[in-house]
Amino acid sequence: MTLEEFRQKFSEEDAVGWMEIDSKLESFYPEQEPSHYAPMIKYMLGGNDPLDGISYYHSDTHLPHYHAVSYGFSNLYYDEKALGGEFSKWGFELTYRTFPYHLDKELPFYAGNVMQNLARYVYESERWFEPYHYIPLNSSIRLDSDTKIKALLFVIDPELGEIDTLYGKLQFLQMVGITETEYQKILDGQYTPKELINKAKETNPLLITDLNREHDYL
Repeated sequence: MTLEEFRQKFSEEDAVGWMEIDSKLESFYPEQEPSHYAPMIKYMLGGNDPLDGISYYHSDTHLPHYHAVSYGFSNLYYDEKALGGEFSKWGFELTYRTFPYHLDKELPFYAGNVMQNLARYVYESERWFEPYHYIPLNSSIRLDSDTKIKALLFVIDPELGEIDTLYGKLQFLQMVGITETEYQKILDGQYTPKELINKAKETNPLLITDLNREHDYL
């Protein structure tokens, strides 16, 4: 799209990148209005949360689960200078799939907290995540729980994949919860992140994080 075409189609009030994310999600959840949560004060106005929003969907694919999606790692708003770039800002948005958990009376809001913490890291360090990166959480993924999920591995979301936006490529990067033992075995070189993911997909094709999981995949 040329700059002139961009100006004719959109106004400065349009959240161009946000609309492209919504369009992708609507193709999977056409009849669903997600539960959306945004910080009281936007980061650009001095708030503490870099992400401008997180949406939670109910998915019945494979097994019923929650599907959370971030808004804020990519370029969300009207930006003529970003038009035609290689990547949309950091080039990704985070997603997370999880089963309902007995301590969560409503949605898995802990997932949003994790996403915001990761966003602070990205914004402050200017380092980003890519497929098969892995990180420790230094605690359980959900505080005040006895879950064994204490680390994350990142993969391309099996359904959402990646899209080419007007501002460049955007990957939907899914956070997959792994146990402390699995994380340590990756560190020790006993297997690669990809090998762990391939094994997990045999029984869990959408890589839904199960906070009740007691066994290791490998």
